[in-house]
Amino acid sequence: MKENVLLQVHQLSKSFGGVHAIQRVSFHVHDREIVAVIGPNGAGKTTLFNVITGILRPTSGSIVFKGVSVVGKKPFQLAQLGMTRTFQNLQVFGNMTVIENVMVGLHTRLKTGIFSAGFRLPRVSKEEKQTLEQAFACLQQVGIEHLAFEKADILPYGMQRLVELARAAASNPSLILLDEPMAGLNPQESNKLVEVLLEMRSNGMTFLFVEHDMETVMSIADRIIVLDYGKKIAEGSPEKIAQHPDVIKAYLGEEEGI
Repeated sequence: MKENVLLQVHQLSKSFGGVHAIQRVSFHVHDREIVAVIGPNGAGKTTLFNVITGILRPTSGSIVFKGVSVVGKKPFQLAQLGMTRTFQNLQVFGNMTVIENVMVGLHTRLKTGIFSAGFRLPRVSKEEKQTLEQAFACLQQVGIEHLAFEKADILPYGMQRLVELARAAASNPSLILLDEPMAGLNPQESNKLVEVLLEMRSNGMTFLFVEHDMETVMSIADRIIVLDYGKKIAEGSPEKIAQHPDVIKAYLGEEEGI
């Protein structure tokens, strides 16, 4: 068991009026771990991600990232602390090149202000060069550096997913949250993304992800957290979760006579 806890979620709840989207959910993520969040449709998975990443404010509970309480922080502030994410719906800038898309992910690390950029001071060109080099290194990390200067919208869907991942990794975060990264991918594209994620983990990255593709979840996750109707009903290794009666019931329904 790894001792370095990167993210600690404790008794987290989010309600919309009388609807309890997530209820007293607690879990943690260790450094260099891949943790999956699964559950039937409507279980509260995306709401959980939106609360953790500052898009929604929790009704109650705590979120501690790298020892710092992050409840109430905005997504850009979390990015500065080292937490980034991707979304269920693909979000790339189609009118920009692949490398320009990745450079967007570096904006939180830039030191040059608008005044300096406007007057093209010497440090601007130096920073631009460094940003370009960092973005290219991220593309190499996901294996699409040869597409750096292609327009993003002409790429196959699976390649666009890798662009999105490279952008999320561009600021060298400690934790990346992935919301259904395999959505819309064919088996070959899914296998490629799995290889990339495992390689990134071996290089020090940590992932928390939501996914419906159970084959992927079982093959890549160190631990799995299961939500149902906004509550955590199970947590453990893939082997343990596959045999957990509450998980089987949540996904398959209770058979007559049981």
